[in-house]
Amino acid sequence: MKIKRAILISILVWVIAVFLYSISYYIPVLKDADLQANVVLFVAVVPLVWLGCSYYYKKDKNTQGYKIGLIMLSISIILDALITVPVFIIPNGGNYYDFFISISFWAIAFEFLVIAILYWYACVYSPKKILQE
Repeated sequence: MKIKRAILISILVWVIAVFLYSISYYIPVLKDADLQANVVLFVAVVPLVWLGCSYYYKKDKNTQGYKIGLIMLSISIILDALITVPVFIIPNGGNYYDFFISISFWAIAFEFLVIAILYWYACVYSPKKILQE
């Protein structure tokens, strides 16, 4: 497993996701701006994680999808705790507790794992290779 590569890809995915989440507040489509931002993030995570996995697996085909998903999720949680909550949430009246118990947070966290696992099964996993080992 190439941990440094996985961490760098995770950081890039997180940066793009936060950018899309933030920009969604400036394009009003729904009455509830927070719901709109979460929907945008939920939709954006699918291609971001998929592309992140495709970039990771160009150099390492031996790491299972759930491990990459866990790394991507862990880095995102750490960056959320260090940057997102203090910079974006607390100034708007939120706190760590509400952020991390939010159902939308856990839905997106679950989505990270599912997309990484699906990518591995769809594009990396080979039953013949596993049987030969």
